[in-house]
Amino acid sequence: MKLPPGFSHKEKPCVCKLNKLIHGLKQASRQWFSKFSTTLIQKGFRQSISDYSLFTYNCDQTTIFVLIYVDDFIITGNNENAISKIKQFLAQSFSIKDLGNLSYFLGIEVSRSKKGIFLCQRKYTLDILSDSSITGCRPSDFPMEQHLRLRPNDGTPLSDPTVYRRLIGRFLYLTLTRPDIQYAVNTLSQFMQSPYSFHFDAATRVLRYLKGSVGEGLFLSASSSINLVGYADSNWAGCPTTRRSTTGYFTMLGSNPISWKTKKQPTISRSSAEAEYRSLATLSYELQWLKYLLSDLGIDHPQPITIYCDSQAAIPIAENPVFHERTKHIEIDCHFVSEKIKSGLITPSYIRSSDQLADIFTKPLGGDAYKRILDKLGVIEISIPPPT
Repeated sequence: MKLPPGFSHKEKPCVCKLNKLIHGLKQASRQWFSKFSTTLIQKGFRQSISDYSLFTYNCDQTTIFVLIYVDDFIITGNNENAISKIKQFLAQSFSIKDLGNLSYFLGIEVSRSKKGIFLCQRKYTLDILSDSSITGCRPSDFPMEQHLRLRPNDGTPLSDPTVYRRLIGRFLYLTLTRPDIQYAVNTLSQFMQSPYSFHFDAATRVLRYLKGSVGEGLFLSASSSINLVGYADSNWAGCPTTRRSTTGYFTMLGSNPISWKTKKQPTISRSSAEAEYRSLATLSYELQWLKYLLSDLGIDHPQPITIYCDSQAAIPIAENPVFHERTKHIEIDCHFVSEKIKSGLITPSYIRSSDQLADIFTKPLGGDAYKRILDKLGVIEISIPPPT
């Protein structure tokens, strides 16, 4: 901020008193959200405890949802007249622009039909490929070479690390609708501090994969059941540098994918069973939150949530916490999974490794194994009609 005309810095110091916050201050975003949320709450909306950016309104069989991200928000519900009144109310309090039916939001393209909703980031992917200047390269069938194990000092240091960091940052946002690149992006993001040539080559492989699947995205079926299911897996000692294991999970609401994650475990596991047990605990945290979120949306889910695990050793540990010899060194917070089994929130079930959908989030797969799992994740090509 500059001093007003007529004042000099050589004179006595002066300050400017703001009657209201302006854009650019640290407190501006917080005050904006406080103003917006207070306005909706005064109108009868209830702020979700599970997700503070979600507001719900229920009155006389009228349900309206408002989801906000900074200064962009989505309004939906079961009553068109009530939605119109909410828009008019917000227009009186804020300067808003109604963009009509949802078709493009924060880089995500939305296509709707009677069968469901299709989400993709085709334009965003094309922009990444165009900026990377590899539009003429040969596409790849999968994002990361099978059995590839990157290390911190592979190759030679990059002369301009910012190119690599910017590319990985764009990949991270692309994983919102592309769970198929989640593991590759998670692995590459571990070398952003000091990237080398081998790391950049692996990132280029992801670009080549995206070129061959530009229009792929997620299809959310309108006729799917409201039944939560989770898949948990791990890759024991998968990191060649720290020997830590990798956790991967995938959750579905009926046939619709809703959340997925790849994360390196914070400690070294002594066995594959311990690594799988930690993955079950991480998935349990996610499922508990999802159940809270469904409750805020007015959806009841009384039945236990089935979680699939391909470890016949980890399931008994979760169901029977008296295995002190194998679990006494594990952190107490990991036993959260045992508590939720007792409470009836989740039910672990064994599944064959070949049918484990979370396997794609724990290690680089290739060939038939990758394509077989990809077909079950709900990722489809935009040019291919959704399943009937």
